[in-house]
Amino acid sequence: MKLSNKIAQRDARSLFYTFEFFPPKTDQGFENLVARIARMIALNPLAVSVTWGAGGTTKDRTLDLAGLTQVEYGADTILHLTCTNMVQGTVDEALREAKERGIENILALRGDPPRGAEHWIPTDSRFQHGVDLVRYIKSTPEFADFCVGVAAYPDGHPDRETDEDGELEHLKEKVDAGADFIITQLFYDVEVFLQWIQKVRAKGITVPIIPGIMPIQTYASFLRMTKLCGTRVPPKMMHDLVPIRHDDQKVKEYGVKLAVDMIRQLQVGGIQGVHFCTLNLEKSVIRVLETLGLAGNVSQATNKLIADVATLPERTMTPHAAADRATKELTSVPAPESDAGKGEINNAADWDDFPNGRFGDFKSPAYGETDRWGSSAFQSKATTAPVSHWGNPKTVDDLTSLFLRYLHSKVTTTPFSSTPLSPESLMIFPHLERLTSKGWWTVGSQPPVNGAPSTDEVVGWGPRGGYVYQKCFVEFFVEQKDVERIVKKVEEEGAGWISYFAGNAKGELLTNVPEGGRNAVTWGVFPGQEIAQTTIIEKESFLSWKDEAFSIWSEWASFYPPGSQERSLLEGISNDRWLVSLIHHDFLDPSALWTFLYKGNNPLL
Repeated sequence: MKLSNKIAQRDARSLFYTFEFFPPKTDQGFENLVARIARMIALNPLAVSVTWGAGGTTKDRTLDLAGLTQVEYGADTILHLTCTNMVQGTVDEALREAKERGIENILALRGDPPRGAEHWIPTDSRFQHGVDLVRYIKSTPEFADFCVGVAAYPDGHPDRETDEDGELEHLKEKVDAGADFIITQLFYDVEVFLQWIQKVRAKGITVPIIPGIMPIQTYASFLRMTKLCGTRVPPKMMHDLVPIRHDDQKVKEYGVKLAVDMIRQLQVGGIQGVHFCTLNLEKSVIRVLETLGLAGNVSQATNKLIADVATLPERTMTPHAAADRATKELTSVPAPESDAGKGEINNAADWDDFPNGRFGDFKSPAYGETDRWGSSAFQSKATTAPVSHWGNPKTVDDLTSLFLRYLHSKVTTTPFSSTPLSPESLMIFPHLERLTSKGWWTVGSQPPVNGAPSTDEVVGWGPRGGYVYQKCFVEFFVEQKDVERIVKKVEEEGAGWISYFAGNAKGELLTNVPEGGRNAVTWGVFPGQEIAQTTIIEKESFLSWKDEAFSIWSEWASFYPPGSQERSLLEGISNDRWLVSLIHHDFLDPSALWTFLYKGNNPLL
């Protein structure tokens, strides 16, 4: 059913809500998201929406997921569709496939520039902006019956191409072209949002406006998402969050309370519905709806990570016992088939409540988190002018210098790191500097941790009263000859303590991890709860990151003119170098990985 009709026919006295999902990067994550969606659809959302990846990169997964929610679960589905890398034939194909799946609702978006393009250059001149997509759909008899929604930005569009009045004119243009409803970007200042609504209505825009609500999951993800979206953060929010930023449980609980308070304020302001940006996570959304009295009697699994400890069996584990168990059980071992789809704590509803690091569980429904409007992480404000930010590298030494300047905080980002060097990385700074200065460009790492309090300001995560553990690992780009030396040393001197993955842009992969083997490199022990593993490095997650990493080299190269020294250098690096990930399983010895690299019969550095 069309969303505009459902909104018009519903009981205006009660709040309606919709859920937004994105297609995970892996087949296992996709399969488990379907199970999660089944649970969430039982909460009776008015509709669900499925995002469209940057440049149409998730086209097949998006259409498959949208088809499942529409056909298998009977949830009216909104298919996101962007102009990025789209020509008329591709648009027609996507719309026809949507119709075949019974989908009646489209969210028409421009999307961000394709990967590697600093400015928006449309693939098809007919589709330069979201309004062009709206006009095309509404003016084409075959597609005119779609209910079409558009995006709006209460805090201003991240590109800031015009002032607020100009953005409101653009929004009115989209509505005049036939848009039936509006979904907004996330925001956290309700007062400013309600003032914005008044300005929108003053422009003569009368279609339903559904505000985007994103419950805060972790402090780090909150900072990343608000920066990416250009979201205004009220000073009081930061005042509330900063003191609890190292306690994931308190941050999540604060996020639930904040979302509830925002929705209640919105209702007082006359708003009748909200759009939950779930990030494929369910617990916070369910808690918000429960608090608002909207979740009904839908049963749900107990959240082993953030539930009241009093409701759980007493299983407090000492740091010594945790270390002993971790040493025995958390090395590289095949995952039993019976655990497939259950996550490390055997509860698919809970395993990703406290995500930590790039490598989560590739089976998680939230694996491969994306932003909402089909943009690329490379397109953040820090990277819109890579030439001015990272210079003109013409030699390998120039690249080494750039990575060293990042380590020394002379530049705040690299194409592989959108934020400054973390305090955690500073714990192993001398080693990162040593590797990088030798041309082994480090792009990811963590120090070993043996039972640090979960409230530790640098490495802590999860609820209070727990202890966290980490194995040391480091990722870097090297030449093939160095890969051969590393593999030889692991085979001759690793003694079973070292796991490695090495891959290149050509699709070659080297590893000593058995098929199905998994390396838990971050885990935590909390009172009354099972061991929670939040960072896992295994084949699927490494391959996913490897493909993204080499696409970044190619993307970076595309900012320089064809035939230039810079472009030739970066394309050559992408073609010739390998990405290597090394993990040392002895987390009790803080120097174990570095001793392996620097000493022995065949020192590598």
